[in-house]
Amino acid sequence: MRRRMRAPLTLATTVALALPLGAAAAGTAQADPEPPTPPAATDAPRSIARAVADAARTVAEQASPRALSSTGQGARGDALDAALAATADGVPVGVTGTVETPELRWHGADGRRELDRRAPARPYDRFRVASITKPMVATLVLQEVERGTWTLDTPVVDVLPRIADVVPDEYEDRVTLEQLLSHRSGLPDHVVPMIASRMADPNDFDEFFDVLGEEYTTDDHVAAMGASEWAFEPGTDFSYSNAGYVVLGMALEEATGRDLDTLLEHRVFLPAGMWRTDLPDDPGEHGPFLQGAAHTGDLGSGWYSLTGFDPSLFDAAGAVTSTTGDLQKFTEALLTGDLLDPETVADMGTPRTTGDPVFPEYGLGLYRIPDPCEPGEYLYGHDGAAFGTLSMTLASPDAERQLTVGLTGRDYAGAEGPDINTALVPMLEATC
Repeated sequence: MRRRMRAPLTLATTVALALPLGAAAAGTAQADPEPPTPPAATDAPRSIARAVADAARTVAEQASPRALSSTGQGARGDALDAALAATADGVPVGVTGTVETPELRWHGADGRRELDRRAPARPYDRFRVASITKPMVATLVLQEVERGTWTLDTPVVDVLPRIADVVPDEYEDRVTLEQLLSHRSGLPDHVVPMIASRMADPNDFDEFFDVLGEEYTTDDHVAAMGASEWAFEPGTDFSYSNAGYVVLGMALEEATGRDLDTLLEHRVFLPAGMWRTDLPDDPGEHGPFLQGAAHTGDLGSGWYSLTGFDPSLFDAAGAVTSTTGDLQKFTEALLTGDLLDPETVADMGTPRTTGDPVFPEYGLGLYRIPDPCEPGEYLYGHDGAAFGTLSMTLASPDAERQLTVGLTGRDYAGAEGPDINTALVPMLEATC
């Protein structure tokens, strides 16, 4: 077995802000940060995963969660518009949201598209959806399973031989595609050491955000994975890992001979009618776009614009850009069987993790939370948290009730960032 080096992880919790809460609290293997993690990271705000659970509980605990449904569509739309305005109030960020039910079709936006610019956010503006990329990549993997190319039990080293240098020798036949899809392989998240390897001063926010604009090649990803300590024996635990989905993206390209962006375009985006969705490979965006932003207060230089963010950092784990409307088209196409067989969709939504006090019940690139409007039922979807953007999409199993929200602005100083629940709670209410 080759010797594995433990990479010194700096800004570890800061990077965890780009992940759902499970990444930081559900057993992710991390080396002790050296030198110490910046104060902004250790005082990180709660993750979007917990925010979603909190929002659902708030709605469920109300005396009459269906009260909003008795009001007219105009009044409900006004309430949702007000919620977006409150989300963006006082901070230079943008927010966009969509709610669709049999009785309501609402699209709204508030705030700005970009720091230091006056252009207002619009309902159909694109933004970085971050980890909502994962159910799209999972859809491609499961399409290959349906075609007979793979099974869920296929060892990843059989599909992608080059990854054998990353997987410990004793686990090479045990790390399966299903485990990568459900974050149960033990492959640790590699983003922290990959970013840290580019930084001279781990406490310098200016340098940190500059590094986010650098290109990260496939070799960079694989090298960072190989430099990280394996988290646990495959199949014995849960640890949210961007690395697993980067590997799945590589495996798809190896098996099909086609680039991931081409696969997504022809097998997910176009069939679902997602005309404003893309998997970019370079920084910068053209046309209407909600640019990411981050607030560091006195710990850095205040607000930072992430216009130069390079999507190669997250690759297949989180590089897609889309709109709230397109994300709902994806969720509807997925849940109603347009992209996968109904049996596969049911398996995709079946939790591989239950009872975790922090993370939702996670299946194969899709998780579920209790439906606050229908006791005993669930909403299905995924969240996304990039360094300057938050997003969430949820739907009932028949996709008749859906909500999606995207906003810019991550707060690393605990003072000025927007609260996604200001918008999410009323949006959940509106689906009741």
